[in-house]
Amino acid sequence: MTAASAKPATPKIAVKGLRKSFGRKKVLDGIDLEVAKGESLVIIGGSGSGKSVLLKCLLALLDPDGGSIAIDDAAMTGADRATKARLRSRMGMLFQGGALFDSLPVWENVAFAYNQRSGRAPINRRQAHDIAIEKLATVGLGAEVANLSPSQLSGGMQKRVALARAIAAEPEILLFDEPTTGLHPIMADAINNLIIASVQQLGATAISITHDMASARKIASRIAMLYQGKIIWDGSPAEIDDSGNPYLDQFVHGRSEGPIQLQVRAL
Repeated sequence: MTAASAKPATPKIAVKGLRKSFGRKKVLDGIDLEVAKGESLVIIGGSGSGKSVLLKCLLALLDPDGGSIAIDDAAMTGADRATKARLRSRMGMLFQGGALFDSLPVWENVAFAYNQRSGRAPINRRQAHDIAIEKLATVGLGAEVANLSPSQLSGGMQKRVALARAIAAEPEILLFDEPTTGLHPIMADAINNLIIASVQQLGATAISITHDMASARKIASRIAMLYQGKIIWDGSPAEIDDSGNPYLDQFVHGRSEGPIQLQVRAL
């Protein structure tokens, strides 16, 4: 078989015609996306553009109203609960704000996802503790934080713990929801570097959502913009400053004037 006639590789993640509404509010309006194995896609867009809803659909935390999602050609949409759980176990998620369990010490937060991985033999608490210490080290945190509660950590440290939890089970897919929100620029850059390193070390496919353009430029191999429930631009980070798309241009440069109108409610 020649290179020209070779069958294209199956996308790691394939989203086709995805739609989701809440009452009369149409949030996703026919999303088409393919993400290749090992690719790091960053989806940008303003608040309320549907970015978080898209991630929740990818995780099967929300059922779309139409369209499909497939992981390695295995259908997520319309699948039974066991199949969804199996596919979800192949993913790691860094939630906005970290979403750590306040009632558990740091090491138990990190180890939590490990036993959830489908097909993995259960481990005892000592083994879980050792794995947690190892993963904390990969995000620059020492064993001394393992027995602390999340409330004893700074915002940046909480993000690092959440990232350690996301990679603990060595997932094939990593999802990042506004990973640098609420962090000062130096810590945000540190988190970006950790995301890049984690994706490369695992050989994972990544989807991140953010409105932080510095983060998007740094961690993306590809960027897509979501606006009013549709992907309106898709390209490489190098193309983003000369896209010819007025919506993207306004967003990237943070201009108040342009086709994107601010939604301001009267007091």
